[in-house]
Amino acid sequence: MLPRRLAVARPLLRAALPNSSRLNLAQVRRASQADIDDPGMNGGYVQPPPEKRQFRDPHVDWWDKQERRNYNEPVHEDNDILGMFSLEEYTHTPPGKGFMQLGLFIATVLGLCGVVYQFYPDKPSYPREFPDGLEAELGGPGALRARKAGDEL
Repeated sequence: MLPRRLAVARPLLRAALPNSSRLNLAQVRRASQADIDDPGMNGGYVQPPPEKRQFRDPHVDWWDKQERRNYNEPVHEDNDILGMFSLEEYTHTPPGKGFMQLGLFIATVLGLCGVVYQFYPDKPSYPREFPDGLEAELGGPGALRARKAGDEL
């Protein structure tokens, strides 16, 4: 009985398949009078100039000292980027001086590596020699033996 009901339930199948007789027109947006009157689409809100709060004078008597903002002062729509809790702009070192310092650091590290390479000895110590080349310890006769006195380097 259940398979017969599933076979009869064809309206769901028709809704899932696209109907070729239905026209699919793209939505066309036309400028309304509201868009012409308010091009910023913010309801006539007064937009203050975009000034990062980090660069405001911290010694002024602000109503909100942490955000450096006065009472009833309009908030910019990008307040999340311009506020005090956004990323701080690094203005302590100009870019030219920063690149010069970075280049000087890289040159110093490479120069130190070159000096160490020139004066670093080839071998850290003199190779040890063992009596009979540790033949018994390394597996007996015929095994690969360690260095023995008189072997060439």
